[in-house]
Amino acid sequence: MRQSNLVAALQTLFAAGPMSRAELARALGLNRSSSGHIVSELVAGGLVREVSEQEQKQRGRTGSGRPGILLELEPQAASFAGIEIGVSHVTTLWIDLAAQSHAVQVRPFDGRGTPAPEAVKQAMAQAFAQMPPDVLDRLEGVGLSAPVQMDRAGTVRIGPLLGWPETDLMGLVRAALPVDVPVMVENEANAFAFGESYRNAEKRAGVSLFLVMENGVGGGIVIDGRLFRGFNGLAGEIGHVRVRDGFELEQLLGLDRLLDCHRAITGREDGTLADFLQDVHDREPRSVEVAEHWAQDLAVALVAVSRLIDPTRIVLGGSVAALYPLVAARVAHYIGTLQQPSFPTPAIEVHQSPETGAAFGAACMLHRRFLSLDHEQAPYGILE
Repeated sequence: MRQSNLVAALQTLFAAGPMSRAELARALGLNRSSSGHIVSELVAGGLVREVSEQEQKQRGRTGSGRPGILLELEPQAASFAGIEIGVSHVTTLWIDLAAQSHAVQVRPFDGRGTPAPEAVKQAMAQAFAQMPPDVLDRLEGVGLSAPVQMDRAGTVRIGPLLGWPETDLMGLVRAALPVDVPVMVENEANAFAFGESYRNAEKRAGVSLFLVMENGVGGGIVIDGRLFRGFNGLAGEIGHVRVRDGFELEQLLGLDRLLDCHRAITGREDGTLADFLQDVHDREPRSVEVAEHWAQDLAVALVAVSRLIDPTRIVLGGSVAALYPLVAARVAHYIGTLQQPSFPTPAIEVHQSPETGAAFGAACMLHRRFLSLDHEQAPYGILE
């Protein structure tokens, strides 16, 4: 019971932010005395801190009368590393106990030409190179995500974008770790979906579809705050749906096709996504035509998905998501012509950090484990 109350207090402070002792006691359903003992233990353990009146004033928390002392999680009490190995980049960061991101790095990477052991080794080197010693000392776990399908033990079953068949990804991560901490691995779309829902409690209600659009298109589904993985862990993988002319959705919406089309019409063999986006912004006719086809294909996919899972909202992530604001009106037009009136159109939004969402979610997987009753259990596999 004591351990359960300690965990409940940590979870409450994480979800609600700074609270007074009285507010925390009410949230936990405990009397002031019992709650006081819990708070004292958490403060003594360095997991919770008191927010001084001066700090409250600096944060703009002013009101009539003298402000009471508030409690909040001590951000520096623990850290969690998050990594995404993509086809063309590796993203690394670490989060503190308040789930705030630090040391975000997105570096170019040849995922298709790098064997899995070397890819994991490079990703680990990037993640730990900029990690201060004090952060490393309080590291409580490492989460890694990649555009692959794997079983619950962390073994890759299908990884066509990276070319990783039957790879013990969990074993590779553990072998490359410079420290002995818990590890979790997950599909990058699922990690992205989990991280966004984990941090935004007010958006957990309903059904949310998260799409990661990079070289491929991955999908994750969250229902009332819980990741829905399906029986085989493949729920949300709409990238493999055939849309038109025999093409799968990820072939039509992914980065590879956009760059191929843009380079062909411009003759710039080294053209980048940023170049394409600028040409669309500047209304270059041929680039706008490519973007128009992309908008139409996205609309077809979203309408089909809406009829299957009836999502409350759709969140776009990955580098290609930057194209959506430029063609949002066209996507809405095509959805309007395709969607039947009896199927409400979900809200569509671009994630505020589309390129780092999967790495952040990977770190959040360990954060959640830490704020639970089983955070001391070491052998983690895929996210449950």
